[in-house]
Amino acid sequence: MKNEKFDLNQLLKDKKKVALGGHVRPDGDCIGSVMGLYHYLKQEYPEIQTDVYLEKIPEAFRLIKGTDEVYSELRDEETLYDLFLCLDCGDPMRLGFSRPLFENAKESVCIDHHISNEAFADLNYIVPDASSTSELVVTLLDEERIPQESAEALYMGIVHDTGVFRYSCTSPETMENAAKLMRKGINGNEIIEKTFYEKTYVQNQILGRALLESMLIMDRKCIVSVIRKNSMEFFHAEPSDLEGIVSVLRQTKGVEVAIFLHEIEPHKYKVSMRSKDLIDVSVIAKHFGGGGHVRAAGVTMAGSAHDVINNITEQIARQFEVLEQKEKNSMVQEFGKE
Repeated sequence: MKNEKFDLNQLLKDKKKVALGGHVRPDGDCIGSVMGLYHYLKQEYPEIQTDVYLEKIPEAFRLIKGTDEVYSELRDEETLYDLFLCLDCGDPMRLGFSRPLFENAKESVCIDHHISNEAFADLNYIVPDASSTSELVVTLLDEERIPQESAEALYMGIVHDTGVFRYSCTSPETMENAAKLMRKGINGNEIIEKTFYEKTYVQNQILGRALLESMLIMDRKCIVSVIRKNSMEFFHAEPSDLEGIVSVLRQTKGVEVAIFLHEIEPHKYKVSMRSKDLIDVSVIAKHFGGGGHVRAAGVTMAGSAHDVINNITEQIARQFEVLEQKEKNSMVQEFGKE
């Protein structure tokens, strides 16, 4: 069973060493959920050694307190944890360098909202309908005891995975949980501006290149753009500088699906997909070994950019064909009633 909400007090009983981790190339929700829970545990369970393991945190997210305490590589000494809390990660492989700590821990827990998550931990709290992992963390904490540092991190996580409360995953409960965090005295406007909207000059340059070289395909229902390694080197850009590009592509009028390819090595691409209303991109990502959500998913694929785009658009076309057939069947039924 995926949706196993647990009692945090009971889970942490008799624990002495606890580790928290999230997926590779951590984004706003990953960092927000991990750091939000970290600050809560530090305050409420000071007797427990609590450590965080995440890959290098992008500069914008260093607004969140405690990010300088995060380990971005394994330490020299062997550490065996009583509990490893895995957040916003749909697959143990995506834990990256911290995976050995997860596998060797005496007990493991996964808190996640990816529909592709197959419940790989000992205890799994997975709610695909949730807006974000950060929102799930809010539901596990004692509202009265949430420190401001946790509230700031969790609010940031919710903001990023809802597109500042614009995406379809935003529910009334999401807004209510965000309100709980705002009542802790956080500066919500600053968090949104500094971590979501504000971009560096390099980020704007690379976004400009992605938009300039984008193409409309599939009868203009799909937009695709590719950023290659030589462009990254030219702009002195990091992978984190590509955050949000696919969402900007998705805003194109008339487009149903946006596909953004980032070359990570020759003939190997990280693919991000976003859809508006009709296409389930999580199914496409899973087909190629990736995962994600119905409207936002990703996968790493080998081959030329042309091959990758062709393989993905073939899957998109199949979904469009199914939708068209359903529409035809519906019209026939309506005609039959007349």
